[in-house]
Amino acid sequence: MSVDHDLVDAAAQSAAAAAMRSGVIIRPLTELAEFVACDALFSAIWGRDEGAPMPVNLLRALSSAGSYVVGAYAGSEMLGACVGFWAAPDRPAMHSHIAGVTAAARGRDLGFALKLHQRAWALRCGVPVINWTFDPLIARNAHFNLHKLGGRPVKYAVNYYGEMPDAINAGDETDRMLLRWELDSAEARAACDGEPAPQSTAAETVLVEVPPDIEGLRRTDPERAAAWRPTLRNRLLPMLERGDMIIDFDRRLGGYIVARGPS
Repeated sequence: MSVDHDLVDAAAQSAAAAAMRSGVIIRPLTELAEFVACDALFSAIWGRDEGAPMPVNLLRALSSAGSYVVGAYAGSEMLGACVGFWAAPDRPAMHSHIAGVTAAARGRDLGFALKLHQRAWALRCGVPVINWTFDPLIARNAHFNLHKLGGRPVKYAVNYYGEMPDAINAGDETDRMLLRWELDSAEARAACDGEPAPQSTAAETVLVEVPPDIEGLRRTDPERAAAWRPTLRNRLLPMLERGDMIIDFDRRLGGYIVARGPS
């Protein structure tokens, strides 16, 4: 796979600047103690009653195989981590499987720094695309993935992972949005330089709303929160299946901006 060295250098500079603003050093994990710390970080975020989201042996194996396993450190303390793995050889892409930041580190834009580091890593390896999934009901993640990073949804997947027993997903179907991040796109370049801009379109657009804080609603009103899953699914899925396209997420308006396809 060819490597655009100018693009790699620019991506590395953006990643280094983001990490500096967050007050962290992001580096690959290679030692057993680091994998143990990463396991503990993910377990603290997702809950470990039913087992760790990414156990130590799997983290070690992915790292040894050359996949993406990194931690974000302030001094000796791990404040965040991200894990991804490579797609099949004929599909040059990385799948970003899990990323998390400790509660104490929120508000430092650390998630952004991790994604920019991941982008630079993939580009250095000649890989132009990173894919991942996110819960389409979580407004802050939708805004981060679509607006702040310039990623584009490619599919709405119903109950993608099946039942998950962790503290975040338990009791809910795991509908997910599959996201494609074109690392050399104009949207990604602008976003990584701190100047995100929505994709322009001449098509008619509609707003598909989601609750501003579904996670809080699940704690305060579980019945109402549960009703949001089929509501969003039944509105958004048919739109995407007929060719409409999600072009942004607007936090001020509280939902996805969807461009209508040809009728």
